[in-house]
Amino acid sequence: MVPERPPQRALRGHRPHRPTPRTAATGDHLARLASHLTPRDRWLARMLHEHHVLTTHQIAALAWSSRRAANLRLLQLYKWRVVDRFQPFVTSGSAPMHYVLDIAGAAALAHEHGLDVRDLNYRHDRALGIAHSLRLAHTIGVNSFFTALVARGRRPHAPGHLTAWWSETRCAQLFGDLVRPDAYGRWLEDHSELEWFLEFDRGTERPASRLATRITGYAQLATTTGIITPVLVWLPTTQREASVRRALAETVGSLADPSLVPLGTTSTDLIADAERTDPAMSRWMPLHRHKVPGRLRLAELHRVWEHVLPLPESPAVGTRRRAPSGGRLPPPDPMPPPLPHAITE
Repeated sequence: MVPERPPQRALRGHRPHRPTPRTAATGDHLARLASHLTPRDRWLARMLHEHHVLTTHQIAALAWSSRRAANLRLLQLYKWRVVDRFQPFVTSGSAPMHYVLDIAGAAALAHEHGLDVRDLNYRHDRALGIAHSLRLAHTIGVNSFFTALVARGRRPHAPGHLTAWWSETRCAQLFGDLVRPDAYGRWLEDHSELEWFLEFDRGTERPASRLATRITGYAQLATTTGIITPVLVWLPTTQREASVRRALAETVGSLADPSLVPLGTTSTDLIADAERTDPAMSRWMPLHRHKVPGRLRLAELHRVWEHVLPLPESPAVGTRRRAPSGGRLPPPDPMPPPLPHAITE
């Protein structure tokens, strides 16, 4: 006897009710959101606009006390169409949920800054299109690098914190005629602030010398701007790191002034514990290793590069790197705002 087939709707998981895209963009919906969005919700919208996609794990590490608290809030923001989500395919297990900015979140963000949504260069289909991008894993890797630094800075009595995190898109807008770094960051610790460009390598660029060819662009940028900015290279394995370091040393040695491009490298597999992806740990090896015994913490690198001018202690004083003006929003503060006392995590 053939069993009766269940109705098709019984085979689908529960999907939360959400307003249609047209409804999410109306004034009535945005007016209702005004009384519900916290400063942290708005900050998350700015972060998603800047960095395109963040996973549940990353969002929890960035701004919430636990993954459960993050999931509960993200579900509500998803229902309001402040954020949208997708889950990429993986060959084993299940990938975490990935979040992007949705229609209502983009509208609220634009109005917050006195702009029209079109000024943000935002399109919902383009935001979700990153789910099919061949660079999705690379983008998630870069964002994990900075997420770990934000999470370290949020710890009680943390000695340092991240003061700037610019996306690849913003870097391309500023420096794209010479270099296209994967990100730009600044770390403040012990009254000293270090800035750097990040080159995040997943081992997919073969040969290793291809990564080294970008160094001449950084030298040109330093010559043009008069600002020497270190370049940190993150690699997947120590074996890959060794081969890239050889190529980098050869390229830097061919420069008219090798001091224009201070370089440091590390690899993911260097540390075996749960903090293997923490960039602040003692894992960085300057290119000229003979000057320094062993590996250094992120905050110690400025001691090696004495010719790199120090940044102001407080970002409010100013910085040598200026965000572009115009329709694009200023870079968000990488550290989240505190939750109001009336709201619990």
